[in-house]
Amino acid sequence: MTSRSADAVGRYRDRMRAKGLRPVQLWLPDSRSKLFAAECRRQSRLATAEADEPAVAALMALQDDTDWTA
Repeated sequence: MTSRSADAVGRYRDRMRAKGLRPVQLWLPDSRSKLFAAECRRQSRLATAEADEPAVAALMALQDDTDWTA
């Protein structure tokens, strides 16, 4: 016996498939993890250390400073 919510999800998926869409599942790093924050800091330090190189400096000048995490 299926629940009403499972039936609703099934109908929603049917409607989306009828529109030519398909479900996709993505696995992303957990940005709330302390390990994720540590890796961000590590990569940031590396990028800063390499900023003396003209190509890296040019790319860093193009970075978007808007806060997309808000």
